[in-house]
Amino acid sequence: MKLVIGGFAQGKLDYVLEQIKHEDYMVLDGKLGCGEALSGKQVIVDHLHRLIRECLESGIDPEEKIFDFVEKHPGCILISDEIGNGIVPVDGFEREYRERTGRLLIKLAASAQEVVRVICGIGQKIK
Repeated sequence: MKLVIGGFAQGKLDYVLEQIKHEDYMVLDGKLGCGEALSGKQVIVDHLHRLIRECLESGIDPEEKIFDFVEKHPGCILISDEIGNGIVPVDGFEREYRERTGRLLIKLAASAQEVVRVICGIGQKIK
């Protein structure tokens, strides 16, 4: 699994698509797919932070869902915005969302084979 992080609109997906050598890929936008449709494809999950938010809003454990997906698709590429910078939100849910996302990204980075931070479309390998 590879993890790609960076700020909003920094060209993360474009960077990933330029880097992959696999011609047969599928981009899942804030969703986790399953089944035969993903078999043999390079799986890219864009906007992982949106999936985390959706899970929290639905009362689903995002860690369990994401790590289960990664176990089934060990070669996947996960792309997430960095959302923990800036002013701390007043709203309790927003604080929990940012904190859970940050902690989950830390766990994913620890288990990833490669971690890249993209700024202005330029990838900087940090692991």
